[in-house]
Amino acid sequence: MPPFPDANYGEPPPPQLVCVTGAGSFIGSWVVNELLLRGYRVRGTARDPGDSKNAHLLELQGAEEKLSLCRADIMDPESLRSAFSGCHGVFHVASPMSNDPELLAVAVDGTRNVMNAAADEGVCRVVLTSSYAAAHMDPNRSPDAVLDETCWSDYTFCKQTDNWYCCAKMMAEITATEEAAKLGLQLAVVLPCITMGPMLQQALNFSNLHIRRYLMGTKKTYPNAVAAYVDVRDVARAHVLAYERPGAGGRYLCVGAVLHRAQLVGMIKELFPQYPVTAKCDDEDGKPMARPYKFSNQRLKDLGLEFTPLEKSLYEAVICMQNKGHVPIIAKQPRANL
Repeated sequence: MPPFPDANYGEPPPPQLVCVTGAGSFIGSWVVNELLLRGYRVRGTARDPGDSKNAHLLELQGAEEKLSLCRADIMDPESLRSAFSGCHGVFHVASPMSNDPELLAVAVDGTRNVMNAAADEGVCRVVLTSSYAAAHMDPNRSPDAVLDETCWSDYTFCKQTDNWYCCAKMMAEITATEEAAKLGLQLAVVLPCITMGPMLQQALNFSNLHIRRYLMGTKKTYPNAVAAYVDVRDVARAHVLAYERPGAGGRYLCVGAVLHRAQLVGMIKELFPQYPVTAKCDDEDGKPMARPYKFSNQRLKDLGLEFTPLEKSLYEAVICMQNKGHVPIIAKQPRANL
């Protein structure tokens, strides 16, 4: 008897079909790329699949044989059911990247639509892209506390400070968790922070625009603040590991490093000394330097993820921006002989 009696002996089973919402985005593109490299058949959704901003997806390795793009909108349940038809898994990356309070309902209702459409079409597993914005915005958390998957942002604080993006991410994640429990769907949630690294798409995304402003000195000062950073390829791998690993589920904090903005611009200056990198802090009151907080990414390490050093992410992000024409190429000046 063959070891797998249900298979056509001598013929490998067809690769699994999965769907990625928001496939043309910075993170979505790398999730698609990672899935194709691992042999999946991928269906990517976009509001307009024929738009030139999605053309880079069709150039990915394996795309010709294993990638298809379809029109879908997270506010249109019928389009989602069509996109998810025949899929074993869904990676829900699409979400409004805005601080507009009116888009909170879009993030929440769109997530509910995705979960219900997935259940309707017999999808087994969903991986949701949330954000560390749903975990770290809590003014009452002790500076010595470790940020991990048990942490949640303070919704009232976020609302009072008009941080509607954090509110939307929190409510969308809670909605996905509640719907998964009700519908019997397996759910894993990845919470990436500020995401760095090379772009597959042509358009400049927000986090790399952030780096370009410091690199070119167009942002005259940097704040006395800390932030969390991670490589976009690590975020993509985190999604796929959370999908593939048996027993994986719940939240996964996707943070590679937490550092002061002075350290970030210092890294950029060290890597690219020929550029007019921002050099001044905007804190003129002489306040103490903000302290980087502690965090744990152990849950993702336990899945097998190795995090990319931030210096590598920054270097490759800038080289990519140079190659795509977003940053002028300035040659390093040779050192003078002393």
